Amino acid sequence: MKLSILMPVYNEEERIAEALKQALAVEYPCEIELVVVNDGSRDGTGAILDAADDARLRVITHPRNAGKGAAIKTAVDNAEGDYMVILDADLEYDPMDIPKLLDPVLDGRAKVVYGNRTFGSHSAYSFWYVMGNKAVTTAANVLFNSYIGDLETCFKLLPVSLYRSLDVKSKGFGMEAEVTGKLLRRKIRPYEVPISYRARGREEGKKITWKDGVEALWILTRERGRKR
Repeated sequence: MKLSILMPVYNEEERIAEALKQALAVEYPCEIELVVVNDGSRDGTGAILDAADDARLRVITHPRNAGKGAAIKTAVDNAEGDYMVILDADLEYDPMDIPKLLDPVLDGRAKVVYGNRTFGSHSAYSFWYVMGNKAVTTAANVLFNSYIGDLETCFKLLPVSLYRSLDVKSKGFGMEAEVTGKLLRRKIRPYEVPISYRARGREEGKKITWKDGVEALWILTRERGRKR
């Protein structure tokens, strides 16, 4: 089995070098590749990526910023692995947790695995951010009669072929809701494992807003009403 770690990057010059270092330092239980999509960064991100040297690393550049969903689509289109997982470059997620996501797949317990943030002991997120995440997740559970704990998690591990078959259209953060909505429509329930999480604040460059939460609710409703 080969795992494609997909990293969308936009204006992360302060964190990208450390993000690459952390992702490539993990002892994975399988072969990996790290596919980074520089999504039209206007700072020094591109220069840092150009200087990176690792046989497992591939960098693809968008001439203009197109959004997280578009960056992931480019990464998936170029992925050579059997499975994929998304890892943002903002250091909020710990790549040391990725082997835990792989365990249920490697031992045959699951096909799709989500990393579940418990929001239990973190210091850099707001009340409304957590409540918004819980509202979107609850909406998905009600609409699809499911019980998942964290819809908006970045850590979604699934077969590359399955992701491609979902035909995700959302170009921005709405891709998180679209992926989950389409999986739940197919009666595919993600297996969840707890992960660590350290959210950054607006002053540190956090990009998601309440508008993305509204869009996620609309996407979930649309997917629930779509004909099979």
